[in-house]
Amino acid sequence: MSQPTLSKFLIALEQDLGLKLFRKIGHRYQLTYAGERYVDKASQILRLKTDLDAELADILKRDVGVLNVALPHMRCSYLLPSLLPPFQKKWPNVKVNVFEGSSSENDRRLLDGQVEVAFYSRPTVPNSLIEYESLWEEEMLLCTRRGHPVGRLAQPNPASKYPKLDPALLKSEILLQMMPDQRTRQITDDYLRDYSLQFENVMYTSNLPAIMELVSLGYGVSFIFESHLQHRAKHERIDRYSFGDPRTVSDFVAAYRRGSYLPVYARDFIELTRRQFQA
Repeated sequence: MSQPTLSKFLIALEQDLGLKLFRKIGHRYQLTYAGERYVDKASQILRLKTDLDAELADILKRDVGVLNVALPHMRCSYLLPSLLPPFQKKWPNVKVNVFEGSSSENDRRLLDGQVEVAFYSRPTVPNSLIEYESLWEEEMLLCTRRGHPVGRLAQPNPASKYPKLDPALLKSEILLQMMPDQRTRQITDDYLRDYSLQFENVMYTSNLPAIMELVSLGYGVSFIFESHLQHRAKHERIDRYSFGDPRTVSDFVAAYRRGSYLPVYARDFIELTRRQFQA
């Protein structure tokens, strides 16, 4: 749409409503309070239309559609190769769009209607606008380089298949931490706060493969979900320990807007993801 056409449309819309939706600041348009309310309700209407289109497509049994899914970066590297080929075999006429980002970014995509389903670890503080469907429970592990001397202090943990180690024993090591909008970081921050544990040296990065490589080389320690480690090369030089009381776990979930309609092929995608853990 050209600028003159857009300007005429906005003027006509405001005249029809009898309210100013925008105020012009230089060459920029800024929403008024009425404009913010208009955009919010218009977004809800568009999401309702998307839900209706998906539901009608199911009723007509056309098996045609678009599925927008969101995943954290690391999950994409090992889940998509297992999910997309069997999904497209069953639903050849459904186009899949994949969005990658942190859990917080993917929450925003859900609420904005950009994606129908997001997959990630359950947040410590749930959003009331989002429904969380648990797919599996996974343990978070304390990781060091293989053969680290502190491993001699680990104790058997009946609640886990991994020996238990107190993270306080490693507080003089470099802690390799993820960024605040990533779920692993949020869960570990809660643990460190609850146990009043502070590491002397912390390095932050959003790159989990880099963290795992650094840990395997002996450059620091980190908290990493078991599923991430299971999909690394088998010769990875990392020792893994349980921690917490009796261990630290989180649900991996399929998340979608509360009350939204999920087409049959979206449900199938969720079930395919669930079976990845069972396999």
